[in-house]
Amino acid sequence: MDAAMPDEIIVPDWESYRMDFQHPHVQLEAPEREVAIVDAVLRELVVRGILPHTRYDHDRFLHHRDAVARDFEIPWTAITPRQQRLMYAINAIARPRRMLAAGVFCGFTFISNAGAGVGPGSCYEAEALVGVEIRPEEAERAERNVRRIDPTGVARIVAADAVDVAAEWAGDLDLLYLDADGDAARGKAIYLDILRACERSLVSGGLVLAHNSVNCAERLAPYLDWVRDSANMRASVNVIIDDQGLEVSQR
Repeated sequence: MDAAMPDEIIVPDWESYRMDFQHPHVQLEAPEREVAIVDAVLRELVVRGILPHTRYDHDRFLHHRDAVARDFEIPWTAITPRQQRLMYAINAIARPRRMLAAGVFCGFTFISNAGAGVGPGSCYEAEALVGVEIRPEEAERAERNVRRIDPTGVARIVAADAVDVAAEWAGDLDLLYLDADGDAARGKAIYLDILRACERSLVSGGLVLAHNSVNCAERLAPYLDWVRDSANMRASVNVIIDDQGLEVSQR
């Protein structure tokens, strides 16, 4: 693991670690290497004070992964196995009672976060885990997928504009996950609009995870500048474990 800059955690093989977006469950490396890579990232996040520790239940994660592979309809995804494990681990460690995920498509990216709180991989009791997808047909598919592994309804999908849902969020928000696309003019720049809309609800110490911090870095520049400003967020780091990336920020 190479912390090349204060705002980056870089895995040396991130450029060569590639997946087939149509086959998300294919193992891309030895399981022990995947675990080691994610564990190294978690240690770096602890050093930066973003996470309190690195411990999560590896067996529960595998139960989660198996259930998703068996029960979810996933036409395609850019969430690599490393990223899936990392998102699950961050949520399993942080244990957000209330989480909002913006731009969830078929629900795979959503459940990679929410799976620590519901379903076969759950390790804590969550209160409300909400995914937002603006396309009704994809929101319906995501809801069907989620219902297959979470009969409780704690995790749910709504068809709506994520900016509106964020602005109307009532009560505390412990974790915000960003993977939405705006119109042609904004694209991934909508991340900042969503974050600012629910900023008042994000608790002290709350986390914001933003996918595509590498491959969409240019469009995300205003967002990345904002979260990396210590006047706005206590800490923020770009985790580069694949060619997509994940910006991890703490309130």
